Formats: sequence, structure tokens, C-alpha cells
Amino acid sequence: MKFVATAVTGAFIVEIDALSDERGLFARTFCAETFAAQGLAWAYPQCNVSTSIRRGTLRGLHYQADPKPEAKLVRATCGRVFDVAVDLRPDSPSYLKWAAVELDAARHNAFYIPTGCAHGFLTLEDDCTLFYQMSEAYAPDLARGVRWDDSAFGIAWPFAPDVISERDAAYPDYNQEMVLSFPSI
Repeated sequence: MKFVATAVTGAFIVEIDALSDERGLFARTFCAETFAAQGLAWAYPQCNVSTSIRRGTLRGLHYQADPKPEAKLVRATCGRVFDVAVDLRPDSPSYLKWAAVELDAARHNAFYIPTGCAHGFLTLEDDCTLFYQMSEAYAPDLARGVRWDDSAFGIAWPFAPDVISERDAAYPDYNQEMVLSFPSI
């Protein structure tokens, strides 16, 4: 695996090192020892799947607050998405910056999003599926979100969404008081 740094401190594009032959492809997509050696979360007690039927579906920007902030390892298993992480850690050198990667099932790449970052994505084609590995179990009382189009972030989405949930559309603009003390980086 190859870890490519992004504009968000601690967020990485994870690329596979594939072996290909006449049978197809084989690659390691996760190794706890390799992630630990990179200083990244390596224990994932919860995995999730998200499917989106239509191109232009936006989900996010979501995060989980203290005391159970979650790191995420996200990959597309079907389709392509524009996947975004926004740094909400006030003590981070990349505070309020964002990074994006096109996750593509055909490329088998992934996006590692550290704790203290909000996450969202926009589907680039119909019938997309994402697989998430989560460093913490979901805690509904700690689930939070911020607006996908908040000017504080200035995310350059490839196009405006056609489908967004009422909950995601109603998230407030970001303010520092929203974030309940993420761990220091």
C-alpha cells in the first residue's frame, strides 16, 4: 500500500500495490501493522456500507464528537464518488482546510480520514456503494454535521447535488463552539 498525504493533516489517499496476471488482480487493501506504523487508526470495531442510486447524491458533512471521535477508512466498492474531509481540529495546521479524492471502485483506492474531520461525498455516477471501516462504534448522541456548502470551508464540489437528505441540508454553518474538543494531533 502507498499512503499519499493530502491538504488535511493526517488524511491520506491509500493506493493499492496490485499484482496482476491473466487471472486478474490481487492486492492488500488493509493491514493493521502497516496502518499502525503510519500512526493511523488500525482497529475498526464497526464497518458500514452506503449505497446511493443516483448521480449527484450528496451525503455529509458528518463527524462524531468526543468522547468517541471516529477515524474512517472509506473505499468505493461500486462506482465513483468525490469524497471530502474537512479539518475541524482547532489546533491543526490544516484547520478548516479540506481535501478530496475521487474514490473509484475500478482503482481500488481508499481515503483515510482522521478523527476531528467532517466527511462527505458526492456521487459522480449512478449506483455507487461505499464501504467504511470505523475506529469507533456509532454513538447517535454524538453524531454531528455541518453544511456541505459552508463558505468557511470553500469546498470546490464538481457540481451541485441533485439529491440531499433533509437532515444534511439543514445542518448549520460551522462555528468552533460546535466541536467538542477533538484530541490533539
